[in-house]
Amino acid sequence: MNLLYANDRRGQYPQSWYAATATPLERFGVLKGHHKADVCVVGGGYTGLSAALHLAKAGRDVILIDAQRVGFGASGRNGGQLGSGQRVEQDGLEKMLGQDHATRLWQMGEEAKALVKSLIAEHRIDCHLKPGVAWTASDKGDLAHLHNHAAHLENRYGYDQIEVLDHAALQGVCPSPDYVGGILDMGAAHLHPLNFALGLARAAHEAGVRIFETSPAHHIDEASPCTVQTDAGRIEADHVILACNGYLGGLNRKVAARVMPINNFIAATEPLGDGIKDVLPRDVAVADSRFVVNYFRLSHDGRLLFGGGESYGYRFPDDIAAKVRKPMSVIFPHLHDVRIDYAWGGTLGITMKRLPYVARVGRNILSASGYSGHGLGTATHAGALMAQAVMGDSDGFDTMAAIPNTPFPGGPAMRSPLLVLAMSWYSLRDRLGV
Repeated sequence: MNLLYANDRRGQYPQSWYAATATPLERFGVLKGHHKADVCVVGGGYTGLSAALHLAKAGRDVILIDAQRVGFGASGRNGGQLGSGQRVEQDGLEKMLGQDHATRLWQMGEEAKALVKSLIAEHRIDCHLKPGVAWTASDKGDLAHLHNHAAHLENRYGYDQIEVLDHAALQGVCPSPDYVGGILDMGAAHLHPLNFALGLARAAHEAGVRIFETSPAHHIDEASPCTVQTDAGRIEADHVILACNGYLGGLNRKVAARVMPINNFIAATEPLGDGIKDVLPRDVAVADSRFVVNYFRLSHDGRLLFGGGESYGYRFPDDIAAKVRKPMSVIFPHLHDVRIDYAWGGTLGITMKRLPYVARVGRNILSASGYSGHGLGTATHAGALMAQAVMGDSDGFDTMAAIPNTPFPGGPAMRSPLLVLAMSWYSLRDRLGV
């Protein structure tokens, strides 16, 4: 099954609230004929757009191709949360990688947030960037864990942007009867994810990147120069950057073995008006401590954007709104019959260790993907790190590439029939904290 087209129309954004409210960007043409470039970037999400932009600003000749539209995939569909650190908490990284590596990854997480904010400011991207992401707990054990996490970040890493919330304090942030407390990270942020992606594309185009849409890559010849073959053309380039995440398919078997696509879903309610005070009296984003995380925030027109309900099959459910309404009604019982105006799904990439897979997968081929739900900042940063590596400075890239990443059971050839089994194993690992 080709996930590029399994749930979406060719060359069309999903019918999401993001697409309905995005700042329009003129469609880019289809790649035809023979082209040459210093670097060919495959994939027009945060990773690829950031890589292309940074390379072009450094004077490299860059072609970027996307099988659909720029920002079509997870970059244009996600919850819009710009979180701190990495997907795995710092104490877990310390146990997994040692203190020095964990410290560097924390610093890189801070660099990622700063990079996103600086790109928005430099290129005047109108994406409604706002501070604050709360993490909430539904039981006392999870609450103690969150409070210990905040203390650990302050004591060991000097991070003092987190407010510890007991039950009463959380009610002033998110008055849900399901939550007993949490933490509020004011160094984190949230934004309109598709507008951020389109802003990066606009900036890359203005910097000289040649962008082609509806131009899927079918084959990459790793000779020197590399050749990337599409439906109607080919590109010769000294370097190739793979930035495909959950939509990679079989383009590179080494990446496909380690990055598993899964689906997630978001719904946008009708505008809540005065009802906002009963949902999010403070305009911050929220993610909870459930195994299948619920995440939500307000849109700039007063809707609740609520995400939840992963699935491990590749087809989206027939009624996405109903799938999201179920967890939303647990968190906010008074919204059980609220009108849902938009509901959409998307495919993201996860890895066994919930950390990105960053690697040299060929002599002149770099890849970064598998952000595991923490991709807004990490993917943007990974694109910049790959650009730096192409230009000869690989320190940051090598730090990310040193993270051990094991294949999913079955490998890429068996990925579809073993998807449920692999995800069950992944779920067990996550619950056991290993």
